[in-house]
Amino acid sequence: MRKGIHPEYRPVVFRDRTAGHAFLTRSTLTSERTVAWADGRTYPVVDVEISDVSHPFYTGTARVLDTAGRVERFERRYGKRGGA
Repeated sequence: MRKGIHPEYRPVVFRDRTAGHAFLTRSTLTSERTVAWADGRTYPVVDVEISDVSHPFYTGTARVLDTAGRVERFERRYGKRGGA
């Protein structure tokens, strides 16, 4: 890698404000706000609206879509595939 053109890659805390969950990872994002982590160090914190803790797909509260209705509507609009 060329020196001086890449952003700094460092530890950052991502905090899901809706679920009250935070995790420490590495990122190039920057933030003026900081938070004290369990290891006693202070890290920049980035607040996110949704994470794996609060996302409906991962929590099991995702709605099931009517896929059969969508397929039928597509076939009505564009026609069924013809046989060979």
